[in-house]
Amino acid sequence: MSQDKKPYLIDAIAGNSRFLASLGRTGRMFRLWWPHIDYPQHVDEIRTGLFVDGLTERTSWFDSAEEGWGHEAGYVSRTNIFRVLAEHATIPVSVQSLDYAVPGQNVFVRHYSFTNRSDSPVSFRFMYYSSFRSMETNYYHTTQFDEALDAITHMRHEYIFSVSSSNVCTGFQAGQAWAGANTGQLNGTDIDMQPDGALSWSFTSVQPGQTVEVPVYIAAGSTRQEAAEALALAKSQPAAYWYDQTAAYWQQYLADAVPAPEAAEDIRELYERSLLTMKLMSDEQSGSVVAAPEFDEGFTRCGGYAYCWGRDAAFITTALDRVGLSDLSTRFYEWTLTAQDADGSWQQRHYHDGRLAPSWGLQIDEGASILWGMWQHYSHIQDAAFAERVWPAVAKGADFLVSYIDEETGLPAPSRDLWEERLAEHTYSAAAVYGGLTAAAAFARLRGLEEQASAWALAAEGIQQRIGDSCWNEDRGSFYRGLKLAVTEPEFRSAEEQGAATSVKVSAKGYPTYLLQHDPVIDISLLGISVPFGAVDVHDPRMARTAEAIERELTVPVVGGIKRYEDDPYIGGNPWILTTLWLSHYKIAVGQYEEARALLQWAVDHRTDMGLLPEQIDKVTGETAWVVPLTWSHAMFILAVSMLSEVDQLRVRQLQQ
Repeated sequence: MSQDKKPYLIDAIAGNSRFLASLGRTGRMFRLWWPHIDYPQHVDEIRTGLFVDGLTERTSWFDSAEEGWGHEAGYVSRTNIFRVLAEHATIPVSVQSLDYAVPGQNVFVRHYSFTNRSDSPVSFRFMYYSSFRSMETNYYHTTQFDEALDAITHMRHEYIFSVSSSNVCTGFQAGQAWAGANTGQLNGTDIDMQPDGALSWSFTSVQPGQTVEVPVYIAAGSTRQEAAEALALAKSQPAAYWYDQTAAYWQQYLADAVPAPEAAEDIRELYERSLLTMKLMSDEQSGSVVAAPEFDEGFTRCGGYAYCWGRDAAFITTALDRVGLSDLSTRFYEWTLTAQDADGSWQQRHYHDGRLAPSWGLQIDEGASILWGMWQHYSHIQDAAFAERVWPAVAKGADFLVSYIDEETGLPAPSRDLWEERLAEHTYSAAAVYGGLTAAAAFARLRGLEEQASAWALAAEGIQQRIGDSCWNEDRGSFYRGLKLAVTEPEFRSAEEQGAATSVKVSAKGYPTYLLQHDPVIDISLLGISVPFGAVDVHDPRMARTAEAIERELTVPVVGGIKRYEDDPYIGGNPWILTTLWLSHYKIAVGQYEEARALLQWAVDHRTDMGLLPEQIDKVTGETAWVVPLTWSHAMFILAVSMLSEVDQLRVRQLQQ
């Protein structure tokens, strides 16, 4: 399958923080990452179908709704096990599939159960077609049927996947296997330098009401021996053993977290699903946290999401700390030490190994958010050893932030905004730097370094003062989104004609940058000045007016929710889950609990059918519009629930009075 034909929107994810799989509601697997959850991705195409003797002329692919199959899908309660039931009007065999990765193992289980729903015996073949284009490339693959393992093994470089079952297969084909899988006739080729292969299992005279099972294992290793050992381990136990072990793992994971608060059932369900989802978004080996499972490999509509953003992660780890999952936060901040540049900065986004990912340039809020998040985490765990480990990075990071301050404005110099769309001295970014420097000063005081602490605190106070002095826009009753906004020359000329304050900066090579002195656009991120960074008090009248402007200008008609900013063009300018919850956070902070709960409920009402939170909701239909799941959305939900619970504003009995 060509990558550009894979869906942007998926329905479910499964994994164990080594494996991560994205799946459709039909049970079809579209992508599979291993041994890290961001890169590389290996699956080109996997299909599952039935060839029913005397009934079908070719394989009927039950992982597709296009062939007459109907599907019921959802997660097994309180787990990351994804279950799908497929039934067909004229094919008498129903199929249940269970997808999950075994905790701590390099084994992904795809367990299929086939039930004869008719009044007569039925014979059929189960066809499993798999194409692995490891590292997302068409080149240098080998597929081999290993008779000793009874497995199709896909090989490229250090990524080896052996696909088999504890049931002995009755047919196989390595290479160019789609035609044979589609006709139900595999030719027995045992090796080919192609990425695909197929297996089949035959069942004869399955009686009415009888169920037969095929647990398919995808065993991974960096060598053939490692993959073979993982496969042998999978086959050493009945499939029920792995299912029970996996279900128990996820239930214990939830038991170790702060329990869901006393609240409505839909809130409690989404609370637990959020915790389960955030764990899958945390890489087991490195501790990095990805924004979302990748869905746009070719950057056809965006710049990709399977990366670690320091800003997103600062919100995510704060949420994890609030629910008692601080070990994940600790591992993330230890990972940040691998991603910091020598000058003390953190770049826009990174791979799991700390290397720079594709980016649009420095976002000063990223590194500032990491420092802020480190202090939030330390304040929660009170672990002196953690403070000691991160101190060198804190010191370098804070010094870099100070060096980045524009002497003319007193704000951080131009960088990309948090949405990665424009270059300016952004008010949100300034508040993040204030938060980062304040956090660094607190770490310095822990070490008794009062002079260093005072210097960083003084720099933070200077930024705070300049936000108040230079960033208020009385005309709109809101803080400016930023200063020194870079625009195109036509935009610059138009602004000049309208009397706006402008300037031109010429680089050492003679290239001009056209600047508007003020960016007056209303943007949800302006709430960040106060919540969470505290550069302006939540009760400051200017903050209240800014929040009012945000609600007035950014609330989406009909479907509700809050969009990012005025005239947002991205994916049509829809309301986002995280932006709506951001406004909820502010309203909680100022005691507007009823309005905060309504915004929270909007997010709950717009989760997907599988209980996941997307990034955006279509502004016309109210349906999921983009990115499933978005880790930041789940984190903002957890934070809102936690904040409301702390002030006793979620209990069902209390709300009914």
